Amino acid sequence: MKLQRNGRSKALAIGAMALVSSLSLAACGSDENNNNAGTGGGSGSASAAAINCGSKPSALVAAGSTAQGNAIDVWKTNFGAACSGATINYGGGGSGAGVQQFTQGKVQFAGSDSALKPAEVDATKAVCTGGQGINLPLVAGLISIVYNVEGVDNLVLDGPTTAKIFDSQITKWNDPAIAALNPGAKLPDADIQAFHRSDDSGTTDNLTKYFAKTSGGAWSYPASKTWAGKGGQSANGSAGVSAQVKQVKNSISYAELSFAQTNNLKSAAINTGASKPVEATAANAANTFAKAKIAGTGSDLALSLDYATKDEGSYPIVLVTYEVVCDKGNKADTLDTLKAFLGYGISEAGQKAIGEKGYVPLPKELTDKVNAVIPTLA
Repeated sequence: MKLQRNGRSKALAIGAMALVSSLSLAACGSDENNNNAGTGGGSGSASAAAINCGSKPSALVAAGSTAQGNAIDVWKTNFGAACSGATINYGGGGSGAGVQQFTQGKVQFAGSDSALKPAEVDATKAVCTGGQGINLPLVAGLISIVYNVEGVDNLVLDGPTTAKIFDSQITKWNDPAIAALNPGAKLPDADIQAFHRSDDSGTTDNLTKYFAKTSGGAWSYPASKTWAGKGGQSANGSAGVSAQVKQVKNSISYAELSFAQTNNLKSAAINTGASKPVEATAANAANTFAKAKIAGTGSDLALSLDYATKDEGSYPIVLVTYEVVCDKGNKADTLDTLKAFLGYGISEAGQKAIGEKGYVPLPKELTDKVNAVIPTLA
């Protein structure tokens, strides 16, 4: 099943932009199941949003993507405030660690910024009795190329130049390739300090997928969760690389927009070949998500993203975080809360709450598909 680029794409675009600009509050759940409906807490909460708590509140344990860490913090605060007895314990560690813990049966769901590979799906069958792991997109975002260069406020980069920076092929800020993209900018004659993720990361995977599509061969490594570029320094998690860029002058790294905003970091605009460089904004990323295609089959909703888009106002370096769950074989004592929590996250209120934290609300056509799968989990 695939999203087509005709009328459906138009519907996705309309839905995505409407969600970014003017999401309204919506109640989810029936009077029968909403036995603990309440108002979510925290700065990202949606006021007066009724949350379906399910009939058997329990404790969920999950792990994985640090990209969605700020989103999960908002959701678990709101969900926990509304649903007495329900708790969400989410440990980061990166997408790779999350998927590994899921296949070991240690968590009820894993957050991964990359869809499960065939070998990983096979591994999930050992813990999903009678079923297998599936990918449910719940958190969308963009990867900012964050930088700290004194006197440079509006940096522009492109695929080849960014790939060369992160592979130590370009080592000075006033390199001709950077200067050509930034006429008139006062680029310093200073060494570039590039930071990359030390942990296996879906953010790294998505960035290197962008390099693979746009660098013209400058990035010679396969796209992967594991960093392969030469040189630079490493830090753990999105929070780790963001903190380094904030502290170190003439530095650059990559992190989700949410972390860029939290740390007051500047984000480079990307020269995609469109008429003007594309700013790293949620609205511009929404334009890219509006044209995403579903690559998964059945209840698996893995997406195919166009990292090489040249469409006007479409930011190319995007990622979607999947909640990896069993389609069948989930633990009976936590299934009710799992479905309720995922249902809140994908709801209009849940997407609005994280939209206020720098994430990109998913298009309605896609959230409708996720909402159709969640009740079928068993």
